[in-house]
Amino acid sequence: MQIGVLSGIYASTGVDLRTKYPKNLMPVAQSNGVSAGYLRPAEGITQFGTGLVTDRGIDRGGINWNGVCYRVLGTYLVSVDSDGVCTEIGSVGGTGRVTMDYSFDRLAIASNSRLYYYDGTTLSYVTDADLGTVLDFVWIDGYFLTTDGTSLVVTELNDPTQVNPLKYGSSEVDPDSIVAVNKIRNELYAINRHTVEVFDNIGGDLFPFSRIEGAQIPKGALGTHCACNYLDRITFLGGGRNEAPAIWSGANGQVEKLSTREIDTILYSYTAAELEEAVLEARSIKGQDLLYVHLPNETLVYDNATSMALEQPVWFTLTTSVNGDAAYRARNFVYCYDKWIVGNPVVTNTLGYMDDTLSSHYGSLVAWEFGTQIIYNEGRGAIIHEMELVALTGRYNLNDAPVIWTSYSLDGANWSQEKSCYPGSRGRFNQRITWMRQGTMRNFRIQKFRGTSDNYTSFLRLEARLEALN
Repeated sequence: MQIGVLSGIYASTGVDLRTKYPKNLMPVAQSNGVSAGYLRPAEGITQFGTGLVTDRGIDRGGINWNGVCYRVLGTYLVSVDSDGVCTEIGSVGGTGRVTMDYSFDRLAIASNSRLYYYDGTTLSYVTDADLGTVLDFVWIDGYFLTTDGTSLVVTELNDPTQVNPLKYGSSEVDPDSIVAVNKIRNELYAINRHTVEVFDNIGGDLFPFSRIEGAQIPKGALGTHCACNYLDRITFLGGGRNEAPAIWSGANGQVEKLSTREIDTILYSYTAAELEEAVLEARSIKGQDLLYVHLPNETLVYDNATSMALEQPVWFTLTTSVNGDAAYRARNFVYCYDKWIVGNPVVTNTLGYMDDTLSSHYGSLVAWEFGTQIIYNEGRGAIIHEMELVALTGRYNLNDAPVIWTSYSLDGANWSQEKSCYPGSRGRFNQRITWMRQGTMRNFRIQKFRGTSDNYTSFLRLEARLEALN
């Protein structure tokens, strides 16, 4: 019997079946003669440089400007060179994630409710009182456009340090607050709590942007960093009025739901305050279009390209932990110096880069886990003589790989004692991962597997040899 491994199933404490997404394993759609896709170890994180001489705090955001990586560590804007050497530029104050964007001649940072500019030499901030509180901003058509949660504010074209209060704009289709601003195809997106409004630049003496009536999206985002540009669509965590939070993607007045019932269930387990602090960001690499939803104890990842290939929503989870779940320690992706540079949201003064030659995080082990769909023999029961996990073995970073553990459940909720299997030493590319005499099932059975990141292995499918009981 052939059993897929791209996603599993289990039973909740109530009466629901729930989906078990792979943890720290990435589904890849590729027909290979064995299966339609496989699970490969998610990229590891390797430390990049040694941080600042003086520890300033955790990473709060980054950007590539003119071929140089700039990041905010703690309260300081720093430049990071190709060797990971960080150089302090100046303080931008504040806490929490920052927004960064740039014009032709200056880098801008929204931090500590202010708008800071760096021209390559001097760091300063806008002192014009008419700017007000800066919650979020974007550079569009020569303007730095900010929001304080109520108004849309543009700086002067010929002097971005000045603001004319007669040029304030607003997002008024719904009396909800503005939580963020973004741009897609040079159109301004005002992201509100329950709606998203789209504006086009028409010029004029007052607020230069005019609402595009037919492009409005009747759902909005929970927080300032709960939205991002994903596949040229505004993608966000939130919903409409009187709706539970979900993941949505919209453009041209149309909205599509990306989250599955399982993802919605996971989101529902967090408080509204926790979800408001979530961060969404996008990354495309090796034919995979990845949307990261960073939550306090894990990161949920959606892959559009793999979902299209497999004709089903493909999600997986990332976590930096050996036991249980913990915050994923790669955030604020910046592609610079031919690598993806990331910040650590937990450990101060630490940068890393994504490394697909390993799956550990900053040199420490993390756990991986995946499960199967229900093994069902039409209610006749079966003896499980043998199970084989078809895998690419022998690619370990150590001479000896640690064991792989498996357990099973006959009801989806209670699990058996784990059984181990040694996947062979480094270089044993033809090693088979098998478990013999695996007991019986009277109705159905679910299998799950786990290991650690030093076992660097891809999994294609599970093969089981069964004998029907009647």
